[in-house]
Amino acid sequence: MAMSFDSYMKDMVKPMREDLTRLGITELLTPEQVEEAIEKSKDGTMLLVVNSVCGCAAGQCRPGVAKALQNETVPTYTYTVFAGQEKDATAKAREFLAPYPPSSPSIALFKNGELAHFIQRHQIEDRSADMIAGDLIGAFEQYCK
Repeated sequence: MAMSFDSYMKDMVKPMREDLTRLGITELLTPEQVEEAIEKSKDGTMLLVVNSVCGCAAGQCRPGVAKALQNETVPTYTYTVFAGQEKDATAKAREFLAPYPPSSPSIALFKNGELAHFIQRHQIEDRSADMIAGDLIGAFEQYCK
């Protein structure tokens, strides 16, 4: 029995999605959902995780986000897009990450609809989850109070 590529990918990335959604992070699946989230964040703070299938997403990014969200001070809203999966939603999210080039995984913190803090892939791949969590907690303390 042959399995379609789309079905295979959905099955393969399901646990990668769940690493974030089980934390209460909402997936943004369309460009319209991204725009709505950005609009909503104009009245608070928003964490946006650009998820990925790569090893640094699994070993450092997602665990770092999970640890950071245990902090007392956290963003008002938490969202994720999945690079390589919901391509249109990811492309729309990246419009709000300028002037930074596309980077996945990556982690953005917005305050009142404006990008306040950004962690690019190159700042994830050679750092531990604890270091990433520390970076995020520092940003939470600075921008989310």
